[in-house]
Amino acid sequence: MTSAVTEPFGPLDPFVHPALFYRDEQEYLDVTVPFVRDGLAAGEPVAVAVPGKNLALIRDALGDAAGAVKLMDMREAGRNPGRIIPGVLRAFADAQPSGRPVRIIGEPIWAGRSDTEYPACVQHEALINAAFRGRTATILCPYDVEQLPEHVLADAYATHPTVIPSGSRAEQSSDAYAPWAVVDRYNEPLPPVPDALTFPFDSDSLSPARHVAVGEAARLGLTGVKLDDLALATAELTTNSVVHGGGSGVLRMWSEDGYVVCEVRDEGRLADILAGRRPVPRDQRGGRGILLVNLIADLVRVHRSDGGTTVRCWFAR
Repeated sequence: MTSAVTEPFGPLDPFVHPALFYRDEQEYLDVTVPFVRDGLAAGEPVAVAVPGKNLALIRDALGDAAGAVKLMDMREAGRNPGRIIPGVLRAFADAQPSGRPVRIIGEPIWAGRSDTEYPACVQHEALINAAFRGRTATILCPYDVEQLPEHVLADAYATHPTVIPSGSRAEQSSDAYAPWAVVDRYNEPLPPVPDALTFPFDSDSLSPARHVAVGEAARLGLTGVKLDDLALATAELTTNSVVHGGGSGVLRMWSEDGYVVCEVRDEGRLADILAGRRPVPRDQRGGRGILLVNLIADLVRVHRSDGGTTVRCWFAR
């Protein structure tokens, strides 16, 4: 898989993407607040998307200047890591005049992220480098060295070309930078779940597949807007399988840790590593299926292989 994902990771300049390692609130504020203030002083649009507690710290430290910053709670805006690039980072950067420098603080990984979520989180951090390559933007990503496991911190060195060590304010190059290898390593198989409802489908059974998905999700306890979201995600994924994935696929449904899970497998080869993570121009026809699923699901995991593609979506009950 490495050869399939190397090309998008070319030279980043003028894009800057440092990881900040911090041990306490003071170290956090010592870098994040000047980062924001320097951006505002230079006339650059600034956004901060971090978990709620840290968001409050930055907002309070900025005082009146916080009103000039777009503030987002990453626990909400980035619940699904696949939503962060199109729905948070690119949404903010693309709203600015072309070529205008932007600054963003994005903290997508925090203590409490589950093992199920983490592969999508670390792939997101790697893919930022492809999504913003050549853009005039700086995205600072904080990492709590006291709360996060060692393997998470090691992955941060691999997904960020530069790092700011704990207790420092200066960037230094990361010798471990290898985002393509991270994307490949966390392209983990999603093994079948025993006793899941299984429904093979093709072009003649798209409508029955959607009805089956909605009925099973309702039986498993999904209601209201979440049920509507699952119905839409199922429609998009099964249609993608028929149009782009060999004409058929398999739908599976089950419940897991307070979520209803929907999975679609087909024999298509999803070669575009940014599929579903880049905004689509308004005048473009098609190309919105996985993007839409990323925007509405609570978590999306994708596994690509030469034998096909699996997309698994979680919806909180």
